[in-house]
Amino acid sequence: MIELRRAAERGHANHGWLDSFHSFSFADYHDPRHMGFGSLRVINEDRIQPGTGFGTHSHRDIEIVSYVLQGALAHQDSMGNGSTIVPGDVQRMSAGTGVRHSEYNHEPSGVTHFLQIWLEPATRGIAPGYEQKHFDAVSKRGRLRLVASPDGREGSVTIHQDAHMYAALLNGSEHVVHPLSRGRRAYVHVARGSLTVTGYELGAGDALKASDMAEITLERGEQAEVLLFDLA
Repeated sequence: MIELRRAAERGHANHGWLDSFHSFSFADYHDPRHMGFGSLRVINEDRIQPGTGFGTHSHRDIEIVSYVLQGALAHQDSMGNGSTIVPGDVQRMSAGTGVRHSEYNHEPSGVTHFLQIWLEPATRGIAPGYEQKHFDAVSKRGRLRLVASPDGREGSVTIHQDAHMYAALLNGSEHVVHPLSRGRRAYVHVARGSLTVTGYELGAGDALKASDMAEITLERGEQAEVLLFDLA
């Protein structure tokens, strides 16, 4: 079964310093038809203006993955981590029993454009944790590169859920087929560009939900950057 989620249908909030599109219900945007997909609960496409950001705030019992598309995102948290996330980086923060953090665009000019992704953990009340790794463009060119998984295999960051997150860069004749095991589902989010996913044409911000299917096909990309979630 296939369901499309078009970019224009997403929730939207523009706070001046932050322009955010919500694929699922988030903050003041609530749609009972879009509360999540499996363990995937949030995909926010955020653009932060220069010299602004999210002040220190709290989370608990959620797996947060940040994927930067443009600019830089400065991170600090109550675990003592301080870092800057740039395009190609994948950051995972397990909130567990509770963590406080901030995220800023400290650049004097230039917008920070990134995806904020939340997944429910398989177990609540774990110790908070942090991890950040870089995946260069070559490793994603014409293939699905595993960037987050429950066991950290292939150098991916470790998330505490039976979910696998892949990233790919596709253009022209590049073609990828991802098999889905019985009982699993897929969520494909187009970060930028356009491509055809299992016969459906998708553009930036569009998504496709798939269940009860043997495989997902990604092809005919036009400068496409795409994330695929393989979910229980």
